[in-house]
Amino acid sequence: MATFAHITPERCAQLTRELTVAGLVWHDNGHQDDPKFLAFFVTDPHGRMWWVTPAASHQTSASCPEALWQAICEELVPGVATTPVMSARMLAAHMKDHPA
Repeated sequence: MATFAHITPERCAQLTRELTVAGLVWHDNGHQDDPKFLAFFVTDPHGRMWWVTPAASHQTSASCPEALWQAICEELVPGVATTPVMSARMLAAHMKDHPA
């Protein structure tokens, strides 16, 4: 079973700071106390909705411990686009700068 002990309140706060600094509109589903159910909903500059979730422990790497988040945007063509697991800063930049 996937675990999410690496998703701490500080790491959630870091993600929300990076999303805000990038100028992205976001909200979460209020499950920061239970990361396996945590999701953030982010609107990019083109009006697309991204669903951001914590990566499960088996998706993270000791060589890149800040890479904890991944996102899905169903509005990208072709099909659903899922990002690799990224750091909060890289993920925010990816969503902000993703071409229309």
